[in-house]
Amino acid sequence: MERAVHHLDLWVSDPGLAVDEWGWLLGELGWEIDIEGSSWVHPDGTYLFLERSADQLDVPHDRMRPGLNHLALLMPEDADRAALDRLRAESSGHGWHELFADRFPHAGGEQHTALYLTNSEGFEVEVVLA
Repeated sequence: MERAVHHLDLWVSDPGLAVDEWGWLLGELGWEIDIEGSSWVHPDGTYLFLERSADQLDVPHDRMRPGLNHLALLMPEDADRAALDRLRAESSGHGWHELFADRFPHAGGEQHTALYLTNSEGFEVEVVLA
């Protein structure tokens, strides 16, 4: 399997909370723990790492400012609409909140099926059903 991204490194203000939120979501999308408490790896080899910068100011993440707006991650290849619906139903119990709920599952357009979530720090993830 070829990959386009080697890794993602997200700086978070509360690593413990981030591990809980991101760990649940990534696990649901088929990522596995690479380093307990800090990184996950996708079956294609891409990995995501969470950490707090030693120089980080206590400024909240704002996806509308310069920097990362959101990550768009794919549901596993064998996932169907029922799996996306289940993820939607369970997400709030794991620190994620739905965006654009009134337009689910086509907030990105009629030909695009996705769930848009934001976590407690304001990171947005678009979960795409391919």
